[in-house]
Amino acid sequence: MIRKRVTCFHYSYKTIIQVNIQHDISLRKYNTFGIDVRARYFTSVSDTGELGAILENPDYPERLILGGGSNILLTQDLDTLVILMRIKGISVVREDKSAVWVRAGAGENWHDFVLWTLRNDYGGLENLSLIPGNVGTSPIQNIGAYGVELKDVFVSCEALEVSSGKTVSFTNEECHFGYRDSIFKRDAKGKFIITSVTFRLSRNNHNLHTSYGAIRTTLEERGITTPTIQDVSDAVIAIRQSKLPDPAEIGNSGSFFKNPVIPTSLYEQIKSAHPEIPGYSLPDHLTKVPAGWLIEQCGFKGSRYGDTGVHSRQALVLVNYGKASGRDIWKLAQKIMDGVKEEFGILLEPEVNVL
Repeated sequence: MIRKRVTCFHYSYKTIIQVNIQHDISLRKYNTFGIDVRARYFTSVSDTGELGAILENPDYPERLILGGGSNILLTQDLDTLVILMRIKGISVVREDKSAVWVRAGAGENWHDFVLWTLRNDYGGLENLSLIPGNVGTSPIQNIGAYGVELKDVFVSCEALEVSSGKTVSFTNEECHFGYRDSIFKRDAKGKFIITSVTFRLSRNNHNLHTSYGAIRTTLEERGITTPTIQDVSDAVIAIRQSKLPDPAEIGNSGSFFKNPVIPTSLYEQIKSAHPEIPGYSLPDHLTKVPAGWLIEQCGFKGSRYGDTGVHSRQALVLVNYGKASGRDIWKLAQKIMDGVKEEFGILLEPEVNVL
C-alpha cells in the first residue's frame, strides 16, 4: 500500500488542506457483500473542507463516493478515486413543543443515528431500525421499511455540487422522492455529494406505524398493548434479524431487488393463475407485489451456485458465502430476473447499484 500526501487549495476556506491519497486499496471491508475489488486511488473525508479540496483537484476527475457500502455491488476494479464519506455529527437545529429538527452528518451510521433518536425519545425513525448504510445515502434511495419511508420525516439535505464545489440545499419537494427513488438517482445523479441531512421528528404524541408486516404480531407476542417507539424499534429489529443475515457473517446487501409496482390489470391477470399472490393496492390503478414471493415461486429461495446464492430465509437477499466475485452475484441476479420475467411477465429492478 502506497500513501501519497496531496496538497489541495480549497477556495471557500482560503487555507491549504492536506489530503492523504492511497494507491491500490482493496475495498473488501468497505462493502457489505465483501467483494475483493481494488481502487486505484482511495481517500476518506471527515469534513466539507477536505471534500471540497478533493473536488477541485484536477488530478482525480473520476470519483466514487462510498458510504456504508451496503447498497452497492462491485463487479470490477475501479480505475478511479474512491472517497470514503466520514463526515460525522448530530445536532438539534430547531425545536418546538411537538417536534424537533435534527441534522446528521452524511458519514453517520444509519442505525446508530436511529438509536440516538430513540434515546432522546424522538419519534419517526423507529420503523427504519437496522437498515444498513449511512445517513448520507438515505435520501438517494428514499429508504423505507414497514410502512415508513425517509420522505415522511425528511426536511432537507445539504450537498456539494461536484462541478462548482458550492453548497446546495435540497428541500423535500426538490428531491422528487418516489419508491426507492429520488432526484439523486435521476437528474442529479453524480452531480451532487450529500454532506448532511435534516429530519423533522416528533417529541411527543408519536404517530406509531404498527400495522405493516409482522410488527403488530410481534408486539402481541411480547404482551405489549401500548407500545412506545422503542418497542416498535425492538420489534422491527427482531423481525429483520429473523429474516436477514448479518453482513459481518455472510456477505450481503439486504434486499437486492425492489418490490415491483405493476398495473392492477396485470396483477389480476397473474392472480387468475396464482390466486395466492400477495399484492398491495396503490393509487392510479397500480399494485405493489413482493419481489421475494415472485423469486420464491420460481424456485430460487435457498439455492446456491458456488460461493453465491439466495438466502434460505429471505428470497430477496443474495449472499456471498466467502469468495464469490461481484460478477458471480450479478450473474445470479440476472438469472433470477430472467426467471421471474418468464414466469410472471414482471421485470425485477435491482435495488443495489451495480458497478
